[in-house]
Amino acid sequence: MQKHGDRLSAVDVSFLAQEGPTSHMHIGGVTIFDGPVPAFADIADLLRGRLHLVPRYRQKLATPPLGSGRPLWVDDPTFELGYHLRQTALPRPGSEEQLLNLVSRVFSQQLDRSKPLWEMWIVEGLHDGRWALISKNHHALIDGIAGVDLVTALFDITPVPREVESSGEPWSAQREPNGAELMIKGARGLVRTALAVTERGVRAAAHPERTLAAGRDALEGVGDIAWAGLNPAPATPLNVEIGPHRRFAIVRNRLDDLRVVKSAFGTTVNDVVLSVVAGALRDWLRSRGVRTEGLELRALVPVSIRAEDEKGQLGNRIVVMRGPLPVYVEDPVIRLHTVKQAMDGLKESKQALGAEVIAGVQDFAPPTLLAQASRLQFSTRLFNMIVTNVPGPQLPLYVCGRELLDAFPIAFLPKRHGLAIAIMSYNGAVNFGLLGDLDALPDIDLIADGITGQLDELVRRARELDPAGADAPLPTPSPV
Repeated sequence: MQKHGDRLSAVDVSFLAQEGPTSHMHIGGVTIFDGPVPAFADIADLLRGRLHLVPRYRQKLATPPLGSGRPLWVDDPTFELGYHLRQTALPRPGSEEQLLNLVSRVFSQQLDRSKPLWEMWIVEGLHDGRWALISKNHHALIDGIAGVDLVTALFDITPVPREVESSGEPWSAQREPNGAELMIKGARGLVRTALAVTERGVRAAAHPERTLAAGRDALEGVGDIAWAGLNPAPATPLNVEIGPHRRFAIVRNRLDDLRVVKSAFGTTVNDVVLSVVAGALRDWLRSRGVRTEGLELRALVPVSIRAEDEKGQLGNRIVVMRGPLPVYVEDPVIRLHTVKQAMDGLKESKQALGAEVIAGVQDFAPPTLLAQASRLQFSTRLFNMIVTNVPGPQLPLYVCGRELLDAFPIAFLPKRHGLAIAIMSYNGAVNFGLLGDLDALPDIDLIADGITGQLDELVRRARELDPAGADAPLPTPSPV
């Protein structure tokens, strides 16, 4: 449960510290529904009746003075749903291209930190009688995995909206703490963290054999991350100075197609995703005149470490791994196996465990150190782009009785990163959302089309493969 006065996690503070005039740290998505569009008042009433399920949506940031602690979430006494829920319409003909242009403009604007960090746009006028919702949340408010859990706040699994138990008394904001109270809360937070560290130390002393084994694994993981930092990601046309403006492209795929490929070649769905992204980037780089021989890009792949009993909670519980994008491999099947081998190696390398250890250390760090850690984490030295894959529900969802047809996730662009790709599965589909810098990626549609072409080729090869051929030895990867 999210309470008035909760402290931000170390990861959440790092997202605030990372934000700048050109590197917005909001995420979200665009969802397309069957028509007709509900009345604005009906959607507003639906949200108003369910906001008590996600109290963070009525809270804003409060920062203790003199850097005495991490920011806290406090109730916004001036909260107005009408500021956050907005309505607009596309001009005729209401094409999908017009919708994507609107999404690009919405995601080019930073959120106002003096208010709760979210917006939702109702978009009317899509052709064929459809309509859309654009959601936009600061990454400090919500991460991708928790975001899927929070779908229950607005969406229903039947056309008839479910009955939601009332919160009881009408909502009223708790009094906003003054500077002295914020400083005291910040100090208390540091004490609680110190006590938690001490408690972990006591537990470790009680079980020294388990502690030593875990310590060895953690040191290996930290070492793997340090080694990655000493081997910077290659320079590419993706890693240039970016501006505040964005462009957005989408790709539709069927989950069954990815499963056909993974089953035929003995990989995971995530391996297939990284492989098709690598293939599309290979073609795009070559269209830009970039030689790809021996070139392997690095993808920052967020991994949730949220425990089962933490589902539905806000605040980020994620670490990051640096996955391979072997653009030097020409053959799609060989590239897929190259990705699989590298990802298997990353899992054995304990890189995710090392990142979790670093995140745990950050829990005890003051805000100034967290800001520095965040800048290191998102350094262009470490990765070329973000690729995040979030599993979604595999059944139809509804808002005010209208069925959700398509869902496209939207990631964010750190400094000097011109492209981020987010992937989400929903009701038999696997949809890609490509967020690019307006100036760095005027040809973002080439990458989107390349993803479609790469997956089509893998599906064709998978369906041609006979059972014996699945285990046949593969040739050495081509360097061109």
